[in-house]
Amino acid sequence: MGLQGSDSEAWPIEGVIELSFPDEETARIVYESVLYEHESVPYRRSRIEFLREGNRVIIRFLARDNSALRGTLNSYLRWIKVAIDAIEP
Repeated sequence: MGLQGSDSEAWPIEGVIELSFPDEETARIVYESVLYEHESVPYRRSRIEFLREGNRVIIRFLARDNSALRGTLNSYLRWIKVAIDAIEP
């Protein structure tokens, strides 16, 4: 998965969310809009790999528990929704 500290006992929850956009430009805008938050928010109980590949934005995650998973993913999905809402006419 490429995430640091990924031994299975410490990080029992893992997964991937892939969001497809109509084109690469939209994916780039969404990715770059969320990237600052991704780089600046420290998470102690989860690890996130945030990527863009073509017209897809990918969130790979590890979490120590369900609460950490829910909080982390809620943050990312909320930031992505704000970015999408800002570019939609």
